[in-house]
Amino acid sequence: MRGLSLYQRSSLSLWRRRGARIENEPYGFFSSGSFSSGSFCTDTTDGLQSSKVKIFDRHLKRKQRDRAAWLMRPKDSFVDAVAENLLDRLEDCKKSFPSALCLGGSLEAIKRLLHGRGAIEKLIMMDTSYDMIKLCKDAEKDVHNEKIETSYMVGDEEFLPVKESSLDLVISCLGLHWTNDLPGAMIQCRLALKPDGLFLGAILGGETLKELRIACTVAQMEREGGISPRISPLAQVRDAGNLLTRAGFALPGVDVDEYVVKYQSALELIEHLRSMGETNALLQRNNMLNRETALATAAIYDSMFGAEDGTIPATFQVIFMTGWREHSSQQKAKRRGSANVSFKDIQEQFGSEN
Repeated sequence: MRGLSLYQRSSLSLWRRRGARIENEPYGFFSSGSFSSGSFCTDTTDGLQSSKVKIFDRHLKRKQRDRAAWLMRPKDSFVDAVAENLLDRLEDCKKSFPSALCLGGSLEAIKRLLHGRGAIEKLIMMDTSYDMIKLCKDAEKDVHNEKIETSYMVGDEEFLPVKESSLDLVISCLGLHWTNDLPGAMIQCRLALKPDGLFLGAILGGETLKELRIACTVAQMEREGGISPRISPLAQVRDAGNLLTRAGFALPGVDVDEYVVKYQSALELIEHLRSMGETNALLQRNNMLNRETALATAAIYDSMFGAEDGTIPATFQVIFMTGWREHSSQQKAKRRGSANVSFKDIQEQFGSEN
């Protein structure tokens, strides 16, 4: 695993978009081209079932994404590193991807760092947050991707409003881990792809913010005599491969990176999480945080994990997933029993040479 240390000396920088915020705007999309209509991925019954278990408050998460659009750091080092790592996989592919969909999460970073990779001609940017979509639309003039026809759409990853078999590439960078039905969302991503289409995903893994989890648990036990969920549950590495297989992707691939980001204080860490839209959205959450518990958490965090230079580390585990929609040109495993060479013969041959 690769360690990456990112450190910013200045406190959290805040910026706001110019123009008035639009309230009560209906869901829709901004387009520089056309948006295809037809049967959607959610219209099929190909193993897709809506999750009955609700873990996250999707309405709250949309509000958090709206707030993040106002608080987002320009060129966030951590977000850019994850987006760059994910997009690097396009350079390993010889084929081009004329039509692509980018889902939630780090939309702005993906668009800004694309740099012509994948030979994308048409790109759809989709998020549950109107403000986040508006931010990406406003930032379009600063991104030099003139050859890409870009559409902007407000939609939900759990109910993709995309025509089946209409895309060559689906990218999700730091967004899918907030869906209640992650397997269902990934099935819809597969159905949206054309045969031999590519899915690229990055989600936060179970080791993310382990330092904060420990500090918060100890502080709650000390001050309140019990614990309540403060940090959302996240997928483990071993689950990622199963998710790709369950969703029906061919040639699944999973790898993991850990990024260690340094902050001046626990407060700066929380502000960074807010600017990314990554704060707690559990349905069964305690809406109030006791002031003494919060101060104790910050003190315990600093005493247990503080560095000599006065900073505190925060670990972000990122799971990268790659999968293809099945196609006849892809390599396939031979049927069991079809081998014409014995491993015993190979062992004897190489053993005799040694």
